Amino acid sequence: MKNQFHLLSTLLFLLTSAAAFSQVAYEKIALEKMEAAFDQYKEPAITHRRFKHADLQPLIQKHSGAFQVEQLGESIEGKSIYSMKWGEGKTKVMLWSQMHGNESTATMALFDLFNFLEGKNDGYDDLRTLLKSELNLKFIPMINPDGADAFKRRNSLDIDLNRDAISQISPEAVILKSARDNFEPEFGFNLHDQQIYYNVVNTPKQATISLLAPAYNYETEINEVRERAMKTIAGMNELLQQMIPGGVGKYDDAFEPRAFGDNIQKWGTSTILIESGGYPDDPEKQVIRKINFVIILNALHQIATRGYEQYTTEQYFSIPDNGLQLVDLKINEMLVEANGKKYPIDLVIRRRESEANGSYFVSGSIDDLGDMQVYFGFEEIDATGLEYVEGKVYPTAFGSINDLSEEKALELLRQGFMAVKVNNGAPRELHGLPIQVMKSTDKLSGGWTTGSAPNFFLGKEGKLRYAVINGYLIDLESPKSQLFKNRIL
Repeated sequence: MKNQFHLLSTLLFLLTSAAAFSQVAYEKIALEKMEAAFDQYKEPAITHRRFKHADLQPLIQKHSGAFQVEQLGESIEGKSIYSMKWGEGKTKVMLWSQMHGNESTATMALFDLFNFLEGKNDGYDDLRTLLKSELNLKFIPMINPDGADAFKRRNSLDIDLNRDAISQISPEAVILKSARDNFEPEFGFNLHDQQIYYNVVNTPKQATISLLAPAYNYETEINEVRERAMKTIAGMNELLQQMIPGGVGKYDDAFEPRAFGDNIQKWGTSTILIESGGYPDDPEKQVIRKINFVIILNALHQIATRGYEQYTTEQYFSIPDNGLQLVDLKINEMLVEANGKKYPIDLVIRRRESEANGSYFVSGSIDDLGDMQVYFGFEEIDATGLEYVEGKVYPTAFGSINDLSEEKALELLRQGFMAVKVNNGAPRELHGLPIQVMKSTDKLSGGWTTGSAPNFFLGKEGKLRYAVINGYLIDLESPKSQLFKNRIL
């Protein structure tokens, strides 16, 4: 009886100790502490989102001491694809980024995280020890190096890798599938960027981050695997609401049978999709890079401590859906003429990026018109009483782009000239002037119908009030300072 009592006491002590340890393990990390970690360990070699495959190679090798670096294979163009492993725990987690070559935000954050995991004696050692002892992490920082170098979505076969999980036509898809099958992770992080035009549905708030626990079948059912992902996302959202209140959306969970995220969920890995959208005045996504670092670190801590168990699927489903209702410019009640009559229309414009000469330019387009009340503009104008006015081309050619200044361009705009010609200069050469510059054509494109290039004036009774150049709005009476990303036509 005495021995039984002693055994019972010992069991009670162990259970009490385990409960106490669990309470410590579940303790949340303060947001300020994770933000400070980012500031300390941000990788200084990456300063913009258009980095190349070659830029990452020395950064990968820099970590070959603390990480197990392995070349998994090569892309179609023969570029190396590496994985980096860290940690000694039982719970396996795989994170992969840049499946789409021009979706690089999370890749930046991963290299910040690598620096953090390799740090020491800085107040974070307890967290690193916990992560290292509980987790076995496998990172694939750039799945699509050919697409990354061209800064385009697809690979060199023009295949969307996220629609190649089953057929595996592309070597990059084979590499990702083999990595998952060989590693057999319990959790997976599918890291992407989404258009800056995604919003939190029916609100003007950008969906700076969108999250999803992908479906594994057409019925979008929930099993234990998907439930773990949902609960982890609920914990991530709790933190995100401190950083970007109201700026989190839930990505559409319609099942896509060819997609990696959906299939990796189906194959038994609790998969979390992170989509990085837009944030005000953050064109190179450096603010969103920091957000990625914080929420990935938070999620890893949740997984290491099983802290996600305190969250519910109801909290996951309470995250509002994504919308696609944002535009660069919304013009309300602009008067256009048709068959001798004037009609007031709303008009929405988006500007899309294209790669050029190691940088990029934008091409504006009129997306839609009519009643546009369901859209929200980053910039909006009430054009009541203002009419659509066509622009003119300045008749005398300039020697080169260097003969123009911003002040001269604005002066010409006020006179009704929307474009100038230059004798020297190459088409697609970039410039930052508030006017169209033409070399290979004498014809100014523009109009107010859908698909047209948004180049026109707004005026009343012969007086010009605004210019719209390539989708940029210019107040002719009080022009603001803004960054133009135009090209010579």
